[in-house]
Amino acid sequence: MEGTRMHADTRRASDSNGPGPERPAAPVGGGGELLSGVERIAVLRAGGLGDLLFSLPAMRALSAAYPEAEITLLGSAAAVLLQERSGAPHRVVQLPRVPGLNAPPAIEVADGTISDFLAEQRDEAYDLAVQLHGGGRYSNSFLLAIEAGCTIGTRTPDAAVLDRSIDYVYYQHEMIRGLEVAGLVGAPPVELEPSIEPRSEELAAARSRFGAERPIVALHPGATDPRRRWPAERFARVAAELARDGLRVVIVGDGGERELCRSIAFVASEALAKDRSDLVVDASGSLTLPELAGVLGAARLMIGNDSGPRHLAQAVGTPTASVYWFGNLINAGPLERGRHRVQIAWTTHCPVCGRDCTQVGWTSERCEHDVSFVSEVTSDAVLDDAYRLLETAEAAA
Repeated sequence: MEGTRMHADTRRASDSNGPGPERPAAPVGGGGELLSGVERIAVLRAGGLGDLLFSLPAMRALSAAYPEAEITLLGSAAAVLLQERSGAPHRVVQLPRVPGLNAPPAIEVADGTISDFLAEQRDEAYDLAVQLHGGGRYSNSFLLAIEAGCTIGTRTPDAAVLDRSIDYVYYQHEMIRGLEVAGLVGAPPVELEPSIEPRSEELAAARSRFGAERPIVALHPGATDPRRRWPAERFARVAAELARDGLRVVIVGDGGERELCRSIAFVASEALAKDRSDLVVDASGSLTLPELAGVLGAARLMIGNDSGPRHLAQAVGTPTASVYWFGNLINAGPLERGRHRVQIAWTTHCPVCGRDCTQVGWTSERCEHDVSFVSEVTSDAVLDDAYRLLETAEAAA
């Protein structure tokens, strides 16, 4: 990924007689031409928390390349996290339910819901509309209906054609994919990974609720795809070991993960002496996204699967120790290892039916089994990463 080395020395040898002329580093995406007169940009990115965060570097690149433009994110409910924060996006508009985009393709929606939304967006008179949602089978036609001056994005062979596009290839990091799209209109990267600054009141609320007298470790055992979930008993052991050493372990998760989080908190607390059992706290289902940002920002470390809260922890600047299936690491893993350690599971076939699970994406159907693909990762390996990161954080404090 030559284009990601923004500060690399670009000199190269032209022949045996010595170095050739100095050349500027090519931006990600090949360096498309800048557009003129861009004042309003729409970015389409629905999906979950992680999807939202992965779109941030592309939006920041567009904002830097078009500093006079207002960037509007057409996104999901998770986009509330970005409201009233500095930098792009400058405005957030929540999408209605759109079949194939943020809802099942066969779902029925109320008459006029989508057409009214599109009419409102056409009235915005966007100069540029950007599709960061995926291969474009449903999202490209939706984007075109906004009737922006120029449209860019990714596309599979069956997707509607945009003004400028790149082929959608499944195995590519989502952040780099977004930066390639931004590069189509001459927007080079200004950051490679998402960053969000938690508000002082969010941090203060987290410390008040969970105590400032002990270091906090956040733990998220969930993931949208059950195959990405590390076994609950491993999380319980990690939580107990950290609490035994005097750390406060705050287990986070959404409302659908309450039972999982509650069981892990119970098992971990049962393994502790009475004077330590209250150091494992189940906060699942009780935090808004801004409150979650505060908890993760206040934490010394975050431990979790490949999930939205893990990505948010990284975005707010907290070190992470995580468990990944190797395919997901390609698309969604942290790029650095100084502050973000990863234990990788190399499962290539479903443990139940034996189907090749490396063939994924828009052309491949997955098997019906929801077993963990990351169970080969041991508790000791994750604990080792956790303690190394905690030592590093303590030394830097």
